[in-house]
Amino acid sequence: MNSLPHPQQNQLLASLSPETQRRLLPHLEPVHLEFGKVLCGSGDVLSHAYFPANAIASLVYVTRDGASSGLAAVGNEGVVGVTLFMGGDSSPLRAIVLKSGYAYRLKACRFKEEINQHGDLNRLMLRYTQSLITQTAQTAVCNRHHSIEQRLCRWLLQTLDRLEENQVSLTQEFIAEMLGVRREGVTEAAGKLQRMGIIEYSRGRITVLDRDEMEFLACECYSVVKTETDRLLPNVPLHHRPHQQPHTTFHRLVRSA
Repeated sequence: MNSLPHPQQNQLLASLSPETQRRLLPHLEPVHLEFGKVLCGSGDVLSHAYFPANAIASLVYVTRDGASSGLAAVGNEGVVGVTLFMGGDSSPLRAIVLKSGYAYRLKACRFKEEINQHGDLNRLMLRYTQSLITQTAQTAVCNRHHSIEQRLCRWLLQTLDRLEENQVSLTQEFIAEMLGVRREGVTEAAGKLQRMGIIEYSRGRITVLDRDEMEFLACECYSVVKTETDRLLPNVPLHHRPHQQPHTTFHRLVRSA
């Protein structure tokens, strides 16, 4: 499994003290997450916390009639499983894999044990949870008050911040589900951005050609979330993150896996 990313590719794990890293190391299990995999359903009790390395998950609300809307993205800056930290164990949101890749999962009991007995992970989770609340709240405001073009720009920017490339390979139907709009609305908005030379869209792949212009067209929701995340997690920056060299102890886990 030489292609495994190292655990420190998840920025939360990388921000922990060496002592905490050594304590968690034996309990971290690398798992490959396929696109569309449901990590937890609405109301399910979480069995693990997932720390994405190069995968991305979306936290989605699904209505009784099957309509859905993405409320937050979780990449290698975060963790799927804050409800375990908050003591609720289950969540009304569904966590679904947006981009396939690897994550390191930690059993719920071990995650809660670390939270309850040691302060390092607890302090980091407090700040991360606040940043996640900001993201979900701002998404709700955005979905209510801003145009589909603005919402598409915001969503693409937030997704690109968690990738190492300027392309998003998703169908318009899936993007429509994430934005909580009709597919025709995404088609029209993507077409407008393509005519402006901001993106290129072909066969389920969106390539961003002019990120600066996209940030200009996006509503303030993108910058609000990014600014708050950078403030709360200064060691876990979004967008233009330099590739981090693996911690030697964590790297041995990857090499021996």
